[in-house]
Amino acid sequence: MTDTCGVVVGYDGSDFSMQALEWAMDEAELRGLPLTVAHAWQWPYGEADEEARLHLRKAAEHVLWHGADCARSCGSITGIADDLHEGPAAERLVELSARAELVVVGSRGMGTLARTVVGSVAGHVAAHACCPVVVVRGPGPIPVPLHRGAVVLGLADDTPEEAVAFAFGEARIRQLPLTAVHAGHLRSGSWGTAMPLVPDPGAFTKAAEDDLRERLRSWQVSCPSVAVRPHFTATPPKDALLELSRQASLVVVGGAREHGRLGPVARSVLRHGACPVAVVPSPGGGPARGGAVPAGVETDAEVEAETKRGTETEVEAGATGGDRRGDESP
Repeated sequence: MTDTCGVVVGYDGSDFSMQALEWAMDEAELRGLPLTVAHAWQWPYGEADEEARLHLRKAAEHVLWHGADCARSCGSITGIADDLHEGPAAERLVELSARAELVVVGSRGMGTLARTVVGSVAGHVAAHACCPVVVVRGPGPIPVPLHRGAVVLGLADDTPEEAVAFAFGEARIRQLPLTAVHAGHLRSGSWGTAMPLVPDPGAFTKAAEDDLRERLRSWQVSCPSVAVRPHFTATPPKDALLELSRQASLVVVGGAREHGRLGPVARSVLRHGACPVAVVPSPGGGPARGGAVPAGVETDAEVEAETKRGTETEVEAGATGGDRRGDESP
């Protein structure tokens, strides 16, 4: 296996993991990154003879082969690797995340009963991974909507810049608008001799959304093709994100961690969100580097420069009578 895993997807042969595989394939193609299909197995009944373990390993190898074969036959990804691990799946995915740009998992695995509860593997990986994690909810093939929804970014005061970068990157490569949501409270006056005026809710909301625009200005400069809609709401943040997830293509939240657990907003969106959810940690828990886009995601300036070079190449080829056909970018 190479030093970089690119996009890592957990695959166990279930319908839920098929959704995760489809999403991971899209990510790898759009970003021009390799794909690593990972599967973990372990004997669940204590001690076992070697023959029984061998049979289980063979079954695991077949599951992994099926996932990798689907990826190879259905896409145009630059490189596809497989990773078979004996041991807990969640621990292996967290380990691989140290060398990955993105980890993708299904919301539930085999033998589950409730779709509204995030799986133990997905929850553990989202809370401990070193890179962004996308949790794809629901079984079966991903439905293709007639009208694709926006990328929704939950923007709190302590949201890491990595989460902002990831949201802009996803909106950029998927050619979707970005809705940045900030939840707060309308400040009302209190009775007294020095009672301030009760603010106009409309004016307060506009001022809050102007602040959001200013906060995102540098990112808008890096990705001017992304249409940004700031959205201030007085409802609780988890309620606002869950409501917007009904029409969104992806919800992005920061992965603030408290004693190895995600914060309440991220946990709630993971459990009940109606669309895929990306949890983006801040490296080391410290401040992020501003203005950097995720790996595999070009800025608009880079795309424009690449287009210009391609145009010049075509003109040169035409002048010499040549026929140069490059691969179409996904």
